[in-house]
Amino acid sequence: MTGLARSRPKPLIVAGVMSGTSADGVDVVFCRIGPGQRPCDSPRVKLLGHLGFPYPRAVRAAVLQVMEGKPLSVAKMSRLNWRLGQTYADCIEKAAAEFGLRPSLVGCHGQTIHHEATAAKYLGKPVRSTWQIGEPAVIAERLRCPVVSDFRPADLAAGGQGAPLVPMLDWCMFRSPKVNRVLLNLGGIANLTTLPAACTLDQVLAFDTGPANMVVDACMATLFAKKFDRGGGVARRGRVLHPVVQRLLRDRYFSASPPKSCGREQFGAAFALRLMQNCLEAGCEDADCIATATALTAASILAAYTRFVQPLLTSTAEGTRTELCVAGGGAKNATLMAMLRSGLTPLSVKLRLMDELGVPSQAKEAVAFALLAWLTWNGLPGNVPAATGAHRPAILGKVSYG
Repeated sequence: MTGLARSRPKPLIVAGVMSGTSADGVDVVFCRIGPGQRPCDSPRVKLLGHLGFPYPRAVRAAVLQVMEGKPLSVAKMSRLNWRLGQTYADCIEKAAAEFGLRPSLVGCHGQTIHHEATAAKYLGKPVRSTWQIGEPAVIAERLRCPVVSDFRPADLAAGGQGAPLVPMLDWCMFRSPKVNRVLLNLGGIANLTTLPAACTLDQVLAFDTGPANMVVDACMATLFAKKFDRGGGVARRGRVLHPVVQRLLRDRYFSASPPKSCGREQFGAAFALRLMQNCLEAGCEDADCIATATALTAASILAAYTRFVQPLLTSTAEGTRTELCVAGGGAKNATLMAMLRSGLTPLSVKLRLMDELGVPSQAKEAVAFALLAWLTWNGLPGNVPAATGAHRPAILGKVSYG
């Protein structure tokens, strides 16, 4: 690890805060993070506690409205930014009381409401942009400690995708000298990190594979008036329309080579509507639509693995085993997990849960932003250029002082 740190970094209690593309709530972790034994070692991260909080219903509705590109006045956008700051501060305070800990530093990802890593022409010039909201000054004042936020722009400005940013944590905590590990997070979007056995940081491959829960959740909301398919029960009783899956997999995103990232811009309400229309034209039942959306997630992940990950792992020592470790809300979907297991078994890949590696599935991304905050506070880069496509390591985020 190299960067601008002027003295040896110190161990800190860091709160990490994450609210993802599913916009279902806030995960808060408290971690003890400090330097490795030698200057060249990666930081040591110990998870001390994790709590999840649902968004208030009205807050979630407003967030989803903005994320889907529906109009909201400038005044309401400003209010939403500050309201989310209050929400995050509330969640951290409740977690601090529960754990009996006080953070010295907070890393808050914020709520992504727009992410456009491919340039669009605007006012005569190509522009790439990303926007995360949730006013960090509110958190800093309430907790009376520094807050690092808005992590993605520095990587985007350095030519990267601004995502994924979790690979730094993956490399620090989960790389193995003898096992290939592929770490899959199933949030609204599915993203994976590939850690070949004994890999260096520049050998890490990471990218978004496409939708995870996002399309399934949108179909459940429309067809069943529910937020998600609990345990994959609806998908389990439906039938998969494979021609629809294959048709949707022709979307250019799935075949594009990494580095790449995506969000609701690609796989939001319009894409879910397309899937439902395709299923309706095939004369299916509502449960068949949910089964097909779930199968699309599994198929896109398996296709990404065989196309981009498997070739990278052929260079590792013969006989090296490969594990795919799953985190995120989608890990609770038994139907999706069964589809993944069915596709991975012939490839000699063992499916595991992230919990088996010592970090609860739902906590992992929040832990990542705790680590990134600690790195930023110590003047150290937090992106992985091999994963994001940035032309240099960058110190991420902006600091609000408490």
